[in-house]
Amino acid sequence: MRPSHLDEVTGHLHLLGEGKPLRRVIEAGKLHSMVFWGPPGTGKTTLARLLANHTEAEFITLSAVLAGVKDIRLATETAWARQQAGLGDTVLFVDEVHRFNKAQQDAFLPHIEDGTIIFIGATTENPSFELNNALLSRLRVYVLKSLDGNELRSLINRALKNTECGLGGSDLSIDEGAVSALVNYADGDARRVLGALELAADLTLDGKISLQVSSEVLAGGSVRRFDKGGDAFYEQISALHKSVRGSSPDAALYWLCRMLDGGCDPLYVARRVVRMASEDIGNADPRGLALALDAWLVQERLGSPEGELAIAQAVVYLSVAPKSNAVYAAYKAAMVDAKLYGSLEVPMHLRNAPTKLMKDMAHGERYRYAHNEEGGYAAGENYFPDEMEPGVYYHPLDQGLEIKIAEKMARLRQKDKE
Repeated sequence: MRPSHLDEVTGHLHLLGEGKPLRRVIEAGKLHSMVFWGPPGTGKTTLARLLANHTEAEFITLSAVLAGVKDIRLATETAWARQQAGLGDTVLFVDEVHRFNKAQQDAFLPHIEDGTIIFIGATTENPSFELNNALLSRLRVYVLKSLDGNELRSLINRALKNTECGLGGSDLSIDEGAVSALVNYADGDARRVLGALELAADLTLDGKISLQVSSEVLAGGSVRRFDKGGDAFYEQISALHKSVRGSSPDAALYWLCRMLDGGCDPLYVARRVVRMASEDIGNADPRGLALALDAWLVQERLGSPEGELAIAQAVVYLSVAPKSNAVYAAYKAAMVDAKLYGSLEVPMHLRNAPTKLMKDMAHGERYRYAHNEEGGYAAGENYFPDEMEPGVYYHPLDQGLEIKIAEKMARLRQKDKE
């Protein structure tokens, strides 16, 4: 089923449609070094082979899972020998290129630079993080997308009509319900849908793949894309956080369930929910932080499924709670000044004086004990270092409890002026 020319490729019209960048490269026959970045089963290897075939270049493949510097040296020496013999270009395709370390990635640089090889890498991880800058600067990144439902359906139909792929050609048919089940199972992965289709074809007895047959094949269920530490992981936690911040409880629940369904550790989610409570709700509703901590505790003590339900409760509460990032913004602003001003001395009146020597040195002298002041507030007192102007970092928003906090701060600042 691997396409032998562009018209057989399923999907990727943003790259292979008429006038699109990768199609122009192929039609012009002028290859450059590049990297294909996309989910599994989207055709990265296939496109690399097509590029080599259309330009009549030699195709050498390495897997970063198994290869080392010795293999890289052998491949580049082969490419150099072909070039010297006038046999044309060599495409060196490196699968899972993100698994190579910096030294291994650097081994490609001189050979890309002098044109010995046309480097094509394939990765499921973000090249910005997984490839070093020296290599990345010599490559063009093409992003491949998961196949959508219609594209997967087209792939299934093409496989059933292909008498050479071992599925029986026109003698084999499939129910619409079975097609839908296979498409849902594949989760955008062409390799997965073809593998499941092959198993279903092996199980059918009457030449028709029914929903029952496909259900038997897919009894283990589909595993959604979720790679701890990979792009899918961080993109989904980002979507969860932004849904909470945007006061969308339904979207927040969806992303929470996507992560849990994908195998994410619920304790990781619980920790991030605590962060959301402080960063995005803050003092507009301090109960949010307590509820988030309680959910974390439930997950630790009771596990599944009680823990996940408690986390879901916290996520929904934070989503509908009044929002304020005032504390978060204040913390960052104060940190800037803490680093900017360096190690300023604590003013004498704010220092503790637990010993006679410290008292003799005037530690704590002229300190105004707030509880002895009118209204429990020492109006006009300065708590910053003497060498810097008092800063104002915390600006309560007009949300939830911070409305009351803002009113109190306004009253206290008015007293400072009197």
